[in-house]
Amino acid sequence: MKQFATIGLLIMSNIFMTMAWYGHLKFSEWKWFSKLGLIAIVLISWGLALFEYFFQVPANKIGYQGNGGPYSLVELKVLQEVITLIVFTAFTLLFFKNETLRLNHLIGFVFLILAVYFIFKK
Repeated sequence: MKQFATIGLLIMSNIFMTMAWYGHLKFSEWKWFSKLGLIAIVLISWGLALFEYFFQVPANKIGYQGNGGPYSLVELKVLQEVITLIVFTAFTLLFFKNETLRLNHLIGFVFLILAVYFIFKK
């Protein structure tokens, strides 16, 4: 159960973090948002990132073996990175229609999946 809670929390945290880091690039298409200065955009991004921490910190606390969770620290980090990539790819393909997924991207994803395999191999 802890592994699913950890993964779910990591997915939620990455949704907020992706929005904080890259959402403003899409939101700039909105007239009111495009008039904001850099400081306002940074503050909005920080506000979104705050919600990322509400999910990321509990995910690590629940998932870490030192706290009775199923994952080592290295496994948690690799899991988080793969989830980040999946969330980012979905975000990019859904919101940025001018971006495409190319063969070299897919090959890179395969190598990341292989990294997960080797990190989790006992």
